[in-house]
Amino acid sequence: METQQKKRILAIDIARGMSVIFMMMIHTMLIYGTIPTQTHTILGEITLWLGRGTTMFLVSMGISFVLSRRQSFQKVCKRGLYILGIGYGMNFLKFLVPEFLFGGLPEAFVSAYGLQSGTLQTGIFFLLLGDILQLAGVTLFIMGIINHFSKSKYVPLILALIIIAISKEVSGFRVGIVGLDYICDLFFSNQFNVYFPVFPWSAFILLGMFLGRWYKELEENQTVFFKKMLVLGFVFIAIGGVLNFTNYEYHFGDYYHLGPGGSILLLGATMVFFWLINFVVNLFREDNPVFKGLIFCSKNVTSLYVIQWVLINWGMYVIGFWEHDQITVLGLFPVVIGLSISIQILYNSVRSQWREKWSAAPLSIN
Repeated sequence: METQQKKRILAIDIARGMSVIFMMMIHTMLIYGTIPTQTHTILGEITLWLGRGTTMFLVSMGISFVLSRRQSFQKVCKRGLYILGIGYGMNFLKFLVPEFLFGGLPEAFVSAYGLQSGTLQTGIFFLLLGDILQLAGVTLFIMGIINHFSKSKYVPLILALIIIAISKEVSGFRVGIVGLDYICDLFFSNQFNVYFPVFPWSAFILLGMFLGRWYKELEENQTVFFKKMLVLGFVFIAIGGVLNFTNYEYHFGDYYHLGPGGSILLLGATMVFFWLINFVVNLFREDNPVFKGLIFCSKNVTSLYVIQWVLINWGMYVIGFWEHDQITVLGLFPVVIGLSISIQILYNSVRSQWREKWSAAPLSIN
């Protein structure tokens, strides 16, 4: 346990915790804010840019994977299946459960996807909706294969760059067979049935895997590690900036389905931001309340992601969909964040009590 604790990188934990808070804010804005609020207000612009914090979450996932004790191919694949199960379970809780409880999803919400409320097609669409957890689950299988066959830090980096290079060209690829087309969408979708297709978004996780291996190669010297990350970040920003300048629409026009320039630019910005967070972290004591809160979010990232999404989606039946101005949305930020963390604390407490109860139970019944 001591070895595992020593390996932790505080700045990465802080960054991942920040990304959780950012995601709660962006999801609150996307569900409750009117379109003009999202696109033509200062709060909307700031929140949408904070949504780029997803990249911090993905890169930190790759780094944490390398530092995890669960490195065998079997354990990684089991983890991948587990995350996929949580992803589809979240869809069930987000969309199907409230449809049964409240007599259908809000019409405005369903119409935004070009669907009709109450149909089997709509139910299947939302159950299979691809989100970050589907991306993480599938990418874990890829990482498990890499881990099984190679320990070189350059393998995930090269694969990430290949994925970035070809993503826009294979975007939207389908074979024309029902069922298989859904698998294609998980990898190559250019529509909003999958928000984070494996091409290009797995590249962010794989770059994190590269950084994690690099960190271990540097004998866990965080000072050197973050300096090298900063340099690499600026190199990526320069390359991505040039590519975006040549054809912005192709490279960065669609955030959820990025071209090479957009992916490289965001990867570079993420590495620079990691360096900045590490710089700030070193100025303060580790046990301050803000860091503790962010570390809590980082440690509970998967369950918090599910909780906040279910809470926000269920809230549509009370608060409405795309109905509020920036002042109201601003007021909803602390409500969503506070409720989500409170539910997480309650969940942790109940889970701990159940574990104690079952660990103390007799192994056999007389």
